Amino acid sequence: MEQQPAKAAPKAGGGAARAEGVTSLTARRLSEIGMTEEKSRIITGISELDRVLGGGIVLGGVVLLSGEPGVGKSTMLLQLCGAISMEHTVLYVTGEESVRQVKLRAARLHVPQENIFLVAETDVDEICGLIEKTKPELVVIDSIQTMRCMDLNSSSGTVSQVKESTARFLAVAKSKEIPTFLVGHVNKDGAIAGPKVMEHIVDTVLYFEGDKMLPYRVLRAAKNRYGSTNEIGMFDMTGQGLAEIANPSQQLLEGRPLGVSGNCVACTMEGTRSILSEIQALVTKSNFPSPRRACSGFDYNRMSLLVAVLEKRAGFFFGTLDIYVNVVGGLTLNETACDLPMALSIVSSLLDVPIGDKTIAIGELGLGGEVRSVPNLELRLREAERIGFEVAIVPQAALRHVEAAEYPGLKLIGVTYINDAVNVLRGPQC
Repeated sequence: MEQQPAKAAPKAGGGAARAEGVTSLTARRLSEIGMTEEKSRIITGISELDRVLGGGIVLGGVVLLSGEPGVGKSTMLLQLCGAISMEHTVLYVTGEESVRQVKLRAARLHVPQENIFLVAETDVDEICGLIEKTKPELVVIDSIQTMRCMDLNSSSGTVSQVKESTARFLAVAKSKEIPTFLVGHVNKDGAIAGPKVMEHIVDTVLYFEGDKMLPYRVLRAAKNRYGSTNEIGMFDMTGQGLAEIANPSQQLLEGRPLGVSGNCVACTMEGTRSILSEIQALVTKSNFPSPRRACSGFDYNRMSLLVAVLEKRAGFFFGTLDIYVNVVGGLTLNETACDLPMALSIVSSLLDVPIGDKTIAIGELGLGGEVRSVPNLELRLREAERIGFEVAIVPQAALRHVEAAEYPGLKLIGVTYINDAVNVLRGPQC
């Protein structure tokens, strides 16, 4: 009997052995892939959204839009569908509402409806089949937590369902080059509900922020494979939907009280955009053994640090005083460039000395009481001059790199230590 040759042993894991060099894949040179920037993106016409996305919607890109309930996620996406439906077809998949409910909202928002196709469905495979059949130029899934893969024995919203649903939508989006928006809910901690791997799968993660009791909304990118994550978009929630705020500084400073102590204007950078906002502080005698410290829109620990510097380096005493701080408009100021205006607003309230209505302060405050330089000072000063401010309190060290002649309508006052800034506050020049 003839002896048969021995077969190759299968690899670990139980799979069949693959012959060396055998594959159906082919690779292309990067230089041979023709894709111009104009053809790779869809311009939405909503400039604030295009800014955050990095210049428009990338073909085949998957965007995860998250935010608290009621902040305006569905409203924004429906307006987005209306904006691009003039030239592109859109498929809107709703898992939370009926098509009639979406129709009512679209009518209220005056959204063009001719090229927007609606379907109320939660079966992921059925939706993917519809996308492959109709080939729309944009797909919106509202929301990913309501979607379900029928071959998985778990309910909608579970980790396995959300992860697998996202992966299947991603596969269709990449293979057909159809941009897809997924709406994601957030949990009580403010993070996106579902597995963290969902954020790694998608190309862009957007957070839609804002107090539901205030009209302003801020759109931020936490992840963006096709653009910067430093840009923000600002919107105003109105009865006709979300309206873009092209000049946020002017909007945030409207109605600012004049001649009142405890108010100071700060300038923060959001990407390449400089935004002026008002910091309010109220220092009053405490009625409790331990004085209260409350902070809204500013880091509480950072405020405590600034109060300690004012006590140690400037000689003020806050041991028996309550301190309340608020950033007007619902913004959150995280930049150290807001240290100096925060400190001056607290001192202004303590001394009951108003800061000039046309005065702005920019600078970081060190533990030694020194006022340190901040980046992008030229952009901040240019924005302050454009809005109409006349006096700017800035770090003395930064004046070496700034040409005062470039800001003819702005008087620059350099300060080295916090005491110098306090003296300016007490003087006639402020």
